[in-house]
Amino acid sequence: MPRLVHPPSWDGFRFWFVARKNLQVVRSGERTNVNGKPVSNIILLSISESDYNSLRPHLEYVSLPNHLVLHEAGGKLEFAYFPNRGLISLVVVMKDGKTAEAGIVGMEGFTGTPVAVGLSRSPLQAVVQITGDGFRIEAGALQNTLESAPRLQEILSRYAAIRGMQIAQTAACNRLHDIGQRLARWLLMTQDRVDSGSLPITHDFLATMLGTDRPTVSLAAGVLQRKKIIEYTRGAVKIVNRKKLEDSACECYAVIQQYDGELGLK
Repeated sequence: MPRLVHPPSWDGFRFWFVARKNLQVVRSGERTNVNGKPVSNIILLSISESDYNSLRPHLEYVSLPNHLVLHEAGGKLEFAYFPNRGLISLVVVMKDGKTAEAGIVGMEGFTGTPVAVGLSRSPLQAVVQITGDGFRIEAGALQNTLESAPRLQEILSRYAAIRGMQIAQTAACNRLHDIGQRLARWLLMTQDRVDSGSLPITHDFLATMLGTDRPTVSLAAGVLQRKKIIEYTRGAVKIVNRKKLEDSACECYAVIQQYDGELGLK
């Protein structure tokens, strides 16, 4: 039976590790890169000591400021990024410039997943939406490391496959569910990936991510605010009643949570 472990240094954080016989759990800060920068990324904390030591010389600490584009849609992947903090959006960009979010990545994962399966390009743009920090590794160095680290290859490939399932669920959600349900689902997923009940996001940003316009998002957010589920201040959304927010979301949030469970997360 899996055993839930709550890292004491992350009190209140929504991620829980599932301790399985094939999953090592190391607490945040117990690993560092060669320059002594502490690691909080869950994948980097969950891999074996030998696999981590293979990656460690190649991990470059980077700040991830808001709006930084990590890679463009269709462009060659130069790096894979493993966030410690913050939020990265995976975005579909159309020829006319319109965008819709396909997925989000926080400290539970990494961007540049095609690299893990031997590919060099991604159809998605990766852009930082909530400021944070983390580590990057050159795509070539990661692929070379994976050649001699089959367990690491398995973990990253598994993450890439489950990320694809989450993107598929998000696509269905964007097509079939109303804006209020989608907004609730997005806020829940975002809170799951950042260590805060207050999310530094604007209505304009939410409109871009949800593939709609600002007035539509403002109406949906207003409904949640009147129900005392969220509080909206200039440039930030505070979740004040998570249970009611979960009740307001569509079924897609629960499905995506199950996929998180497949990664050893809850």
